[in-house]
Amino acid sequence: MKSIMLATVVALSATAALAEGQMPGAHFIENWDLDQDGAVSLEDITTRRGDVFLTFDADENGALDAEEYVYFDEARANDMENNGGHGQGNGMRRASEGMTLAFNDTDGNGEVSREEFLAHSADWLAMLDRNGDGGVTTADFGRQ
Repeated sequence: MKSIMLATVVALSATAALAEGQMPGAHFIENWDLDQDGAVSLEDITTRRGDVFLTFDADENGALDAEEYVYFDEARANDMENNGGHGQGNGMRRASEGMTLAFNDTDGNGEVSREEFLAHSADWLAMLDRNGDGGVTTADFGRQ
């Protein structure tokens, strides 16, 4: 089974709320901007979502079932709490929503295949990219 530490560090940074004094969205950008250009691209999101999926697919069967999603949800909640979840704002709520079973279970069978999870990468980017410039930056978080 994959370690909870890896799960928290790699997978859950998407839903981590911001530490006090940090610019809204900075924690998300820091963890999802793989090429460190200041913007999270569709390629960054797709790659990182693949990492997230692998982290929580404990039985390595290519699907996150309801039990694995319980661990995924708990780990995301713990990460948010450990990163000051009280001030998450709408941007982080959208980030969290894009990782849920309901958002990703396209066929409604109660589990999410890797293909389903990755197929929602562009949808998730669109949810997060409030200014429509094709990438997610700190400008897409906080108050408008």
